[in-house]
Amino acid sequence: MAYSSLGNVFESFTKLKVLIIGDVMIDAYVYGGVSRISPEAPVPIVNVRSKEKRLGGAANVALNVQAMGATPILCSVVGDDLEGRLFEELLEERDITSRGIIKSESRITTVKNRVLSGSQHMLRIDHESDHALNALEQKTLIKHIENLIPECDLIIFEDYDKGTLNSHVIEAAIRMANDKGIPMVVDPKRRNFMDYKNVTLFKPNLKELKEGLKIEFDAKSQSALETAVARLKAVLGFDIGLITLSDRGVYVESSEEKLHLPAHVRSIADVSGAGDTVISITGLCIALNLSLKFTAELANLGGGLVCEHLGVVPIDKDRLYNEAEKNQLQSIL
Repeated sequence: MAYSSLGNVFESFTKLKVLIIGDVMIDAYVYGGVSRISPEAPVPIVNVRSKEKRLGGAANVALNVQAMGATPILCSVVGDDLEGRLFEELLEERDITSRGIIKSESRITTVKNRVLSGSQHMLRIDHESDHALNALEQKTLIKHIENLIPECDLIIFEDYDKGTLNSHVIEAAIRMANDKGIPMVVDPKRRNFMDYKNVTLFKPNLKELKEGLKIEFDAKSQSALETAVARLKAVLGFDIGLITLSDRGVYVESSEEKLHLPAHVRSIADVSGAGDTVISITGLCIALNLSLKFTAELANLGGGLVCEHLGVVPIDKDRLYNEAEKNQLQSIL
């Protein structure tokens, strides 16, 4: 389908339904101020002013997908615990279905507790289990995926190395998606890095690319980067590789073109969650079969915008639209 305007594209996002498979968590924040050092140990005392709990991990991808107007369906495993119940309440508050969520008695729900003083990140305390799913949990998750795939236009694998995804789950989901012709985009981590074979788009960051291939190279060398991506593509067989390069923007390539897009100059407050935004926007564009350049440009804009906010936040669709207009993305539709 040809899109005649940015408005047409953004309106089309609202018609998409996205299955997000991966590790979900709660992002908890304690905000306060520091005025003295503890007499008990050489550490700052944070006087708490407020607390907040947000959806995190793959659930933040769901928030980004929803913020763009599409409908997210999460497929994941949480603990059968107080935090698991809180996670479902947070989903309900955001009007996101929990029918793809499995509760496990053998796991705890992942919570990342962050302590901040003003804009300064003081401490993070993680409460998690990252062991692999047991046989029953794995079978149940694959069954949920099988039931949900037929109604979806796109699959996003959001891997945080917390154990929800493993080679069996990944292989089964890819096989079912390919059977139905549903595009798949992947935000990988190290444990399952080489298991995502024959997907539509694979999106590691530079560190993950080096770790996954077990190589080192000069990140500023375009030829070295292209060689690394070609090597990875030969192993995994993806259609499109998109490498996020932090303050150097993104590199994206398909069989037809190779593009390096520089980062936009911004006031960076926090880079947390930028990858979630990039994979969400990229996936939606892939589902609409938009051009590679437009897809990369829009995702690059979105990833930069969320870095202007403290903590993990989803994209603001209206602001992204205005930025896309300002940067004349209409001309590359």
